[in-house]
Amino acid sequence: MPAPATNIVLGLGNTLHSDDGVGPQAIDILRSDPRVPGDVALIEGGTLGLELLTYVWDCSYLLVLDAVDVGQPPGTLIRMSNQELQTLPGKGSVHQLGVADLMVALRVLAKRTPEVVLLGVQPASIEWGTELSPAVAAVMPALADAAVAELCRRPHTHGNNNLDPSHLPGPKPTCDQSKLNSDQPTSFETD
Repeated sequence: MPAPATNIVLGLGNTLHSDDGVGPQAIDILRSDPRVPGDVALIEGGTLGLELLTYVWDCSYLLVLDAVDVGQPPGTLIRMSNQELQTLPGKGSVHQLGVADLMVALRVLAKRTPEVVLLGVQPASIEWGTELSPAVAAVMPALADAAVAELCRRPHTHGNNNLDPSHLPGPKPTCDQSKLNSDQPTSFETD
């Protein structure tokens, strides 16, 4: 069993199904991003499903990157937190084992319930193919920026303590804070 990391970014998806590969492709982008704090483990989870519990069962903070079908226009960025993820039906993720299923398993089996944030992208296509659709490919830099911003906002940040998300290069994600605790996922747009 691998040593548990306490701060994890988990990229989910099948890179052979076009936009479903958002999570693993985002992990690839973040691996070369110097803004990612050193105390964060980047895990390409692919479609491993419950096997991922081995890697996340003891984390205190989990940021999930995934394609999420919530009926928005393709390429829409979605943010969901702990409470919203608990109300997400198991089929919100485009995988057979959805993010909601992993969250239920974490609540039941984890040593402690981690703070969980999901950054998702509304897919245009999950048909066979290794390329992202134009709408989804266009938001990948914004997804990476949003992930770095989330990592900078997380509690108990180590290493880059003074990194303020407002000073990050690139487009800044803006979230409607009034929706963050609602039952609906939060859509956000980039400047």
